[in-house]
Amino acid sequence: MSLVLTVDGERWRSHLRDYAERHPGLVPVAKGNGYGFGLGRLARKAAWLGVDTLAVGTYDELGEVANRFDGSLLVLTPWRPFGAALDLAPGSPLTRRVVHTVSRVEDLEALLARDPDARFVLERATSMLRHGLSARDLRAAGALLAARGGMREQLRGVALHLPLAQGSHLGEVRRLMTDVVAADLATTTVWVSHLSEAEQGELATSYPDYTFRPRTGTGLWLGDRSALRVTSTVLDVHPVERGEVFGYRGRSAPKPGTILVVSGGTAHGIGLEAPSGDLSLRSRAATLARGGLDAVGFVRSPFSIDGKQRLFAEPPHMQASMLFVPAGAHVPAVGDPVDVRVRYTTTSFDDVVIS
Repeated sequence: MSLVLTVDGERWRSHLRDYAERHPGLVPVAKGNGYGFGLGRLARKAAWLGVDTLAVGTYDELGEVANRFDGSLLVLTPWRPFGAALDLAPGSPLTRRVVHTVSRVEDLEALLARDPDARFVLERATSMLRHGLSARDLRAAGALLAARGGMREQLRGVALHLPLAQGSHLGEVRRLMTDVVAADLATTTVWVSHLSEAEQGELATSYPDYTFRPRTGTGLWLGDRSALRVTSTVLDVHPVERGEVFGYRGRSAPKPGTILVVSGGTAHGIGLEAPSGDLSLRSRAATLARGGLDAVGFVRSPFSIDGKQRLFAEPPHMQASMLFVPAGAHVPAVGDPVDVRVRYTTTSFDDVVIS
């Protein structure tokens, strides 16, 4: 009666080892729901891979990974002089393991005033325009650090958070590297995201004096989707005739069929998926089509029976969902599994089974 992620353990572990070998300096990312696996499990797997640094999304996530991974903990959300970042006591064992991300000059000054021994990376703004220092600010940060002797041991590098692939990132990274070199920082490490293996190889050749460290979540943990299967459980089966009323909202069955109640609802993230960001004409047409279906109560669900995705009978509930199966189609029995296509970054599971 649960939403379950089942993992072919040997295949998944083989993928993790292969990925780590092909990406020297790898920094695994464990954030949010842990890509469906949970933060603690990913922290243990990062330790198993033998990496020296694990990245988390926020300061609130440190507690879930610190006891399962012994290395450095890079926080991707920039440090600010407020919020959960201030819960870290300067000089504590955990604080000494943390590597902060700094994206404003004033925050660098405030961080060092609060904790003179803090370790950090300087984030250079990219075309994402989310967080980061401008070229001028990066030089200002470099001058501030130079006045303190460079702080080579505390400055762990420069971070570049690039957008998802929209063609090659090499041109942008080369422009940003010009700013990194001009800042005259006491570091030759650059932390990067969303670069292909080929792009990383070209950068390593173009900048032999620098070390590029890839921060990776999706490609690492979810890179071999064939090793992963998500299943729901059939909880109830109700044959209906055309016009028969069902559900919270008193909808009418559009034709004879079966209302199937299955485990998995909004509490798991079902029906709450993040938009894909695909702006193609085909994608927009599909979105319009789904909107039309929604208007008459037909919305394609992520639940699949015999390889065919079935429609929601009504919007998913918190713990379960109601599907409509037309007459003549195969109807599974109570207790049978139903395959579910989900986005792992937005779905939480009741159980994760790794063979």
